[in-house]
Amino acid sequence: MPEARIHGIMAEFHDATAVVEAARRAYGKGYRKMDAYTPFPIEELSEALGYHSRGRLPFLVLFGGVLGAVVGFGLQYWVSVMAYPLNVGGRPLNSWPSFIPVTFETTVLFAAVAAVFAMIGLNGLPRPHHPVFNAPNFALASQERFFFCIEAEDPLFDASATRSFMESLNPSEVTDVEL
Repeated sequence: MPEARIHGIMAEFHDATAVVEAARRAYGKGYRKMDAYTPFPIEELSEALGYHSRGRLPFLVLFGGVLGAVVGFGLQYWVSVMAYPLNVGGRPLNSWPSFIPVTFETTVLFAAVAAVFAMIGLNGLPRPHHPVFNAPNFALASQERFFFCIEAEDPLFDASATRSFMESLNPSEVTDVEL
């Protein structure tokens, strides 16, 4: 019978300080592909896991905003100067101060739409099923338990060594997470 592939090894804890300490120790040992699942946000946990805010989302939102400004201004310029020029009160056809409100609104609209779609795409959504859902007791992650998982994609991952490391963290349970 072929051996089941695993997503990683998961440890279950009963309090927040234990999962933060486990993440710190794992990061100090050199693990980088790991994640924690908690019923409420823990401020120190992202630092302990080694997450830094160096993502692509701000650049994608900026690109969406700049694109919105160019589209908004360009559409007004094209309509007012090229497609349907009207001389209203002797003003010039390219009266850019009157274009500012619409340009601002299209900037905000395009940036917001870019933020929504970039978040969906960068988070890998939609993903109705994640391998950690296969872990026993994982349903308690939204109620009272804290889970810490080192993924099999980590360069330092070795099933037996990682399992013994996870058991050294004094969790209530250590399990393999199957794909």
